[in-house]
Amino acid sequence: MIFVLLLAGCSSDEPVNADTPLRIGVLKFGTVSWELDTIQRNGLAEKHDVAIEVVPLASENALAVALQGDRVDLIVSDWLWAARQRAEDRNYQFAPYSLAVGAVMVNPASGVSRLADLEGRKLGIAGGPVDKTWLLLRAYAQKTTGMSLERSTEPTFAAPPMVNRLMLGGDIPAAINFWHYNARLSALGMKPLVSVQEMLSGLGIDTVPPLLGWVFAEDWADAHREQLQHFFAASRDAKRLLAESDEAWAPLEPMVKPESEAVFAAIREGYRAGIIDHYGAPEIAAAGQLFDLLAKESDGKLTGGVKQLSADVFWDGYRQP
Repeated sequence: MIFVLLLAGCSSDEPVNADTPLRIGVLKFGTVSWELDTIQRNGLAEKHDVAIEVVPLASENALAVALQGDRVDLIVSDWLWAARQRAEDRNYQFAPYSLAVGAVMVNPASGVSRLADLEGRKLGIAGGPVDKTWLLLRAYAQKTTGMSLERSTEPTFAAPPMVNRLMLGGDIPAAINFWHYNARLSALGMKPLVSVQEMLSGLGIDTVPPLLGWVFAEDWADAHREQLQHFFAASRDAKRLLAESDEAWAPLEPMVKPESEAVFAAIREGYRAGIIDHYGAPEIAAAGQLFDLLAKESDGKLTGGVKQLSADVFWDGYRQP
């Protein structure tokens, strides 16, 4: 991937024309880089007449700061973050990047085959006390079994690599982790106990909403509507290529750094499971349902006190029939 560095002397007040690249902030070793590399490697930006600059950054916080400081035009985040920003008069909007996917993974040797088997056991959690999958699982367990997982299990919070190490070492029987860490667990024999889709359905959310998306300033999007739509067309082409062709993944192997071919295959399939094939009013409504659930389960901690997910969070320039 070609990284284009921003010059310190560039002014954010300079007029923008159609040839001005979209500045995209990405984690240096994040999964978004895979798609952007595919766009650039296959000439998809040129095909859709859009120029892009990839700006590598070191952390999620650095991405947010870069967007707020006008050092980049787009980042990938979630609609929860966009909603919290809008509540503070920073009018960011969201266009979908990937679905809410994932699962609670279990070690088959642990004897855990249903939620009730987690009682009195450790549960590894990668995202912290307000991790979205953890909150979702708590609500699902309460509704379907009457269990309070906070009281009946021993939540064990750790960084994603450590959660995997603990599980593979037999220190914890079950884990909640990010999808690409789950893919590694799957390739090494761990099994899903309950998927995010099953949890959503059990809680009355029948449409799987997008969770991660491109986030950008509303006024910037108004001024760059055509460029943004061209970029999203290139993004869809890249996803289609990665969905249909194993060969398209070969150049990404040095970026993915899989431990084995089995892990690489599991990561490919995990990525493909998150690809959005349609997006419109039902998906936006489902996001609103999920927001309400997460707000209640986290006592407002995850939503920052925002009471409702406004439809204005979702950019009206992106729909996928």
